[in-house]
Amino acid sequence: MFGQDMIFRIPALLLAITVHEYAHGKMADYLGDPTARYAGRLTLNPLAHLDPLGLLMLWIFRFGWAKPVPINPFHFHNRRQGIILVSLAGPAANLVTAFVVLLVFKFWPGTGLVVRQILSLAFIYNLYLAVFNLIPIPPLDGSKVLWGFLPPSRAHAFSKLETYGPIILIILIYLGLVGRIILPIVAVLTHFLETITDWLVFGVIYRFLLGF
Repeated sequence: MFGQDMIFRIPALLLAITVHEYAHGKMADYLGDPTARYAGRLTLNPLAHLDPLGLLMLWIFRFGWAKPVPINPFHFHNRRQGIILVSLAGPAANLVTAFVVLLVFKFWPGTGLVVRQILSLAFIYNLYLAVFNLIPIPPLDGSKVLWGFLPPSRAHAFSKLETYGPIILIILIYLGLVGRIILPIVAVLTHFLETITDWLVFGVIYRFLLGF
C-alpha cells in the first residue's frame, strides 16, 4: 500500500480529478447552467475541486472522490440530454488527458525520472477514473447516463437506488468485482491509445525524414 510511488500519486491524482470535475462544470456552463461558474468551479486549480478526505482515500486506498461540481439541470434546454452530456464530459476529459500524457511519453522520451513517474501514474489514474465513473451505479456518472436513457417510469424507479448506491459500490469494490470489470477495459484502452500514439510518432518521424 505504501510503495515508493506514494509521493508521486498526489500530483497524478490531482490532475485526474481536476480535469474530470472541470469538464463537468464546463459542459454544464456550455449548455446554459452557470451554477458551477458562480461557485468558482470553472477552473483548473486543483484546490477548487479538492475534497481532503476523498483525496486521502484515493492516495492510500486508491478509492476516493473529489468535491462534486454543483449542477442545476433545470437550466438545460433539454434536461435529459444535458444530464447525459455533463455526465459523459468528466470521463471523456480523463480519456483525452490520458492520451495527451501518452503523447508526452512518446514525443519527449528524455523527460526526467520524477516527471515520467508522475505522468505514468497520471495516465493510469485518468484511465481508471474514466472507466470507473462509467459504471452505472449511483452516484457515479454512468448511473446518470443510464438514467437519461431510461423511460420516465423506469428512470424514477432507478433514481430510488441513489440512497443505496454508495453501499452497493463499496461492497462490489470489497469483493473485487469492480476491479474485474475495470481492468480488462483499461487494458483494451491502453492498447488502443498506445497504437494511436505509435502511429502518430511514426507519421511525424516519416514526414520529418521526407523533409531532408
